Amino acid sequence: MAVQWYPGHMNKARKIIRSSMKEVDLVIEVMDARIPFSSENPLVKELRQHRPCIKILNKEDLADPEVTRLWLGHFEKEKGVKAQALSVLEKAKTKRLPDLCRKLLPERGGAVKSIRVMIMGIPNVGKSTLINTLAGKTLAKVGDEPAVTKHVSSAQQRIILDGDIALSDTPGILWPKIENENSSYRLAVTGAIKNTAIDFEDIALFAAEYLVDAYEDRVVERYKLKQCPTTDIGLLEEIGRKRGCLRPGGVIDLQRASEILIHDIRSGALGRLSFETPEMIAAETAVVEGGE
Repeated sequence: MAVQWYPGHMNKARKIIRSSMKEVDLVIEVMDARIPFSSENPLVKELRQHRPCIKILNKEDLADPEVTRLWLGHFEKEKGVKAQALSVLEKAKTKRLPDLCRKLLPERGGAVKSIRVMIMGIPNVGKSTLINTLAGKTLAKVGDEPAVTKHVSSAQQRIILDGDIALSDTPGILWPKIENENSSYRLAVTGAIKNTAIDFEDIALFAAEYLVDAYEDRVVERYKLKQCPTTDIGLLEEIGRKRGCLRPGGVIDLQRASEILIHDIRSGALGRLSFETPEMIAAETAVVEGGE
């Protein structure tokens, strides 16, 4: 499944962000802790250039903590990058972000020079919720569907934090082409791509194949199975039987079963799951680059 979802407002936002970057000291990139690589926008590195970056692995309460630890170490190997895992459930931890900004730019801050911060991220990674938590009030619209934040008239909609942090919000933007096909699936499974642009059965089969291999205990517990199926279609059929997703003649309704599985993944009903590791991505990237 090669997903190419790059609405016009995203292209416009990219141009505005590029022109506004000269007035930015530091970039905060928000990613989904369940898919740090797939939700990391390659355009961010291109646009921020030499500027320091704080990579936020958001929704850590939905991600496998051991895998998140591996990703934090992976990102901090990059020069100028600090990585931190966050959850909307931990507001106190989120509100310590301004202090981290000051540590990265000790020469700025205070009454004379504010630290100009731009927050970036693909759709539906929790960027708006993070902004609202930092501001202590609702400033950015929050929604379950991707691309809720669409203001593109100005990337410099600034929010002043603690007197010396000037935070600029940006719309969630994707990049024009997703090279790794598996990333397309992961983005769809976790909700970064609109439901109208995906086939639930297609992405559920992808998720099911991964789950029976990596998290069979979660599958057995959630759907009260005697044992975990060994195939993707086998898992969807078991979910269909357990949840009464039947058509006339007792045929499994795979579409309904798929919707149940994807909902359970996105809501956290299956527990804390991560869909990629640094080692896995290194192998996939080698394959993608080898095929070019």
